[in-house]
Amino acid sequence: MGLVYSTAHGRMCPQCGKPKAECACGKPQAPKGDGVVRVGREVRKGAGVTVVSGLPLDGEALKALAKELKARCGSGGTVKEGVIEIQGDHRDKVLEELGRRGFKAKRSGG
Repeated sequence: MGLVYSTAHGRMCPQCGKPKAECACGKPQAPKGDGVVRVGREVRKGAGVTVVSGLPLDGEALKALAKELKARCGSGGTVKEGVIEIQGDHRDKVLEELGRRGFKAKRSGG
């Protein structure tokens, strides 16, 4: 098994050994799943975060959707490893917006 994390570079590609940002193994593929987008809530450092996972999108399309969802919610956020994270509890707004865009989405967790 190759190196997967370096304190100097962060996440590493185990196939080519380069940092994920410079990976030479080709484009990252959209995560495989059951076709259902899950919208949940997690607590990070004492604050609630809306987490959207299972989207059948890759790189730029995922970032573009995240930007539009953050604007709709009026909040900040990020995309990490194929998962959109939006600051605050915006599950209802996100579910409504994903439904309008034709995604099969459901609430996950409690």
